[in-house]
Amino acid sequence: MPTACTRTQFAICSMSFNSTPMPETSIVIRAYNEEKHLPELFRSLAGQEYRDFETVVVDSGSIDRTRDVASACADRLVSIRKHDFSFGYSLNEGIRNSTSRFVAIVSAHALPADSSWLGNLVEPLRDPHTAMVYGRQQGVAQSKFGEFLDFTRTFGQKREVLKPPKFLANNANSAIRRDLWNRYTFDETLPGLEDVDWAKHWMEEGYLVVYEPSASIHHIHDEIWSQVRHRYYREGQAARWIGITSRRHLPRELFREVAYFFGDLIQSIKQGVFSQKAAEIVRFRYEKTAGRVGGIWDGSLMENPRFREQLLFDKPYRAVTIRAPREAVIQSFGVPELKPGEVLVRVAYAGVCATDLEIFEGRLGYYKSGIAKYPIVPGHEFSGVIVATGARVTEFAENDPVVVECIQGCGECDSCRNEDAIGCASRSEVGVIGRNGGYAEYMITPARFVHRLPPSLTLKHAILCEPLAVVLKGLRRLGWNASNRTLSRSAVVGGGPIGHLAALTVTHHGADVAVFDRNPDRLACLARRGISIEQDLQKIAAFDTIIEATGDAEALDKVLEPARPFCCWVCHTPGETSASNPLSATTKPSSDPLEARQPISMKLFDCCPTLKRALSLNAFSRSNSFIRHGTSRVPASI
Repeated sequence: MPTACTRTQFAICSMSFNSTPMPETSIVIRAYNEEKHLPELFRSLAGQEYRDFETVVVDSGSIDRTRDVASACADRLVSIRKHDFSFGYSLNEGIRNSTSRFVAIVSAHALPADSSWLGNLVEPLRDPHTAMVYGRQQGVAQSKFGEFLDFTRTFGQKREVLKPPKFLANNANSAIRRDLWNRYTFDETLPGLEDVDWAKHWMEEGYLVVYEPSASIHHIHDEIWSQVRHRYYREGQAARWIGITSRRHLPRELFREVAYFFGDLIQSIKQGVFSQKAAEIVRFRYEKTAGRVGGIWDGSLMENPRFREQLLFDKPYRAVTIRAPREAVIQSFGVPELKPGEVLVRVAYAGVCATDLEIFEGRLGYYKSGIAKYPIVPGHEFSGVIVATGARVTEFAENDPVVVECIQGCGECDSCRNEDAIGCASRSEVGVIGRNGGYAEYMITPARFVHRLPPSLTLKHAILCEPLAVVLKGLRRLGWNASNRTLSRSAVVGGGPIGHLAALTVTHHGADVAVFDRNPDRLACLARRGISIEQDLQKIAAFDTIIEATGDAEALDKVLEPARPFCCWVCHTPGETSASNPLSATTKPSSDPLEARQPISMKLFDCCPTLKRALSLNAFSRSNSFIRHGTSRVPASI
């Protein structure tokens, strides 16, 4: 069943719509993952001269922030399940949850061209003989060249009253009478053209459909090529179903598209953009024609639910993909169907780890040995919020802030039963082996590897859970706790993120620690936090406990020689290292980022230098290397 809620205050919505109990017009906005465009649409609505309206947003299971925007800005938000969506059903639910005499319909990715749009759109409906009005549509700068011209060809500047057999309408920018909708609702079985079907019905009953060019919008189609083809395929199917075209009309369709193709080329030459636009012109016309002709030819119901959702919800998310050593791109992915035990996480922050750099540069042993393969979306230190759950997931809810375990075992082998996921031969490692990671807008993971964050921990700080878990696991192997005096004289070798966190953790619990490193920037950062620093490795003989945090075999050899005999060691070795270590305690990366569950002051997180720099996904794909140990804030729109 659809659910509805009413508007609350929100920062982007400094607007006041009509507050009368029964406004004359309801604006129904269909939306699916429209956070990029919806705020600007509401700002445009706030500037309309005609004020007697309410707004109703119908959301079809968005996984971005569409519902947050709609809840704050619209008078009413109606949520329907993605599996139930059709264009007709979505509109019908919006109208059922509205109250007005007139219903205006506008796409969530459209913007009124001026402040008179809404008034001009509903004015013709005051004529009792008019059933429907649809307005002009124009392209925008980012429109594909051919589609921009198609808008001009289809939506001219001359007002027109349509009569059969010219059945046209477009619900990206239209208005209808509610009393007529009460008698004939939009067809919920059509994959598109529900607007044309509704107009055709009432035109055949003797009512008028008016094209009003003064009610103009800018229609923004930010589509990849598969979306273009799917859109025209749906329209071709629907055109055949409602009887306005058939297979015998295919020659006419082909002739028109060929004529448009040559018209596109001529216009590009006139505008001096032929060299820049020629390839796009060819591709657009090909995808449109293939989709339209294919839909008319097939003309079959979308009974396969997977095929149906592919056509209706083909909106990708983007991620950094490392295709090969030193080759990274921003790539689009479709959101796959969740398995019953999985969750979909919208990434908020992702840490840039040395492992990510090694994958990018082709140096990580897993990739050299063939255990891991390109392509991969990196990122194993990230945080986010849950936006969807599988059918059997009951322990998490939408909007839960979470982190995700990196090392994900099968759960059934001896290693997994002994809580040693890194020993699992079938394991995956997020962002490393067999599972795409957090350098993306979204990622999917089994729910059993997800951990809800406590209210005291922010999403930004939470990206340090994984490296901090590595530190705590190592210290616990020493039998360390706050009262363990064994760590009263501790040396940390390596002032990178792991070493820095180790020093902060030990210091936080009152023990003395010195960090050995040769990097002056690292040493200066540690010194500012009151931590003792050293560069001379010969002085390491004075320490009872040594925490080796470089993960480098050569560095380890240099430390072994001056170290005191029988001192206690913990070595943080790279996750790919499997050889036994003769030292008393060796730790690999923890599989559980909430090894860091024990109470740790937020001051520990606040002073960590790994939160100082930011890197966007676009910057990553353009660069030849990462910003080492920075923080990647994954934007809502790249």
